[in-house]
Amino acid sequence: MGRESLVDQLISELLDDVVAGRLVPGEPLPAEAELATRFDVNRLTIREAIRKLQAQGIVRTVPGRRSELNPVGRWTDIGAALQVAEEQIGRADSSIQLLQLRRMIETGACALAATRMGSDDLDQMERELDGMRAASVANDVEAFVVHDIAFHDVILDSCGNRFVRTLFDPLQALLKQRRTDTSRVPAVQEHAIEMHNAVLDALRTQDADLAAAAMAAHMDQTERDLIRYVL
Repeated sequence: MGRESLVDQLISELLDDVVAGRLVPGEPLPAEAELATRFDVNRLTIREAIRKLQAQGIVRTVPGRRSELNPVGRWTDIGAALQVAEEQIGRADSSIQLLQLRRMIETGACALAATRMGSDDLDQMERELDGMRAASVANDVEAFVVHDIAFHDVILDSCGNRFVRTLFDPLQALLKQRRTDTSRVPAVQEHAIEMHNAVLDALRTQDADLAAAAMAAHMDQTERDLIRYVL
């Protein structure tokens, strides 16, 4: 197994320790020698794993002592935070909280995009919506999700804020499987097409408040469908 794979495996098992309560925020990590023995790796691999954990905000360096575990709320890697959250609060609650985060970002982005979008952007959204319709008729869930994500990407790229994608893309990757699970339900596809059409109509008005309201309504419908059909 390559060193990178060993590092990721080690990190995953340390996150399992967090879930199980064997590692507690504010307490130091086990010594390098102890970790090396436990995982049957050399200290270089342990140090690489700890550096990666530091970069993700999961642990912090403490001068003169071993690195300590940070509270989950201070972690900057959303995938690691989700792994722990799903075990601690359950998949249902973590899915709802992810959707709440998505609502915060996308509603604001939609308001900004309303006054910045050009006709080419709107036409692209119309094509993605047509793609969703065609995929729904063909019962092609994967294609449906691809067009769904592309529809929203146009909004994110048109809002004029270069930091939005930096924040949203890691979340997008985590949400893709959840979108696929939800979109397997025909009623969910029908609702999604309806709400996407309403968002597009609102964006055509160039009214920021209408656009934000349409996106908020879309997120509300998504949450209702998630609870009813998946969770």
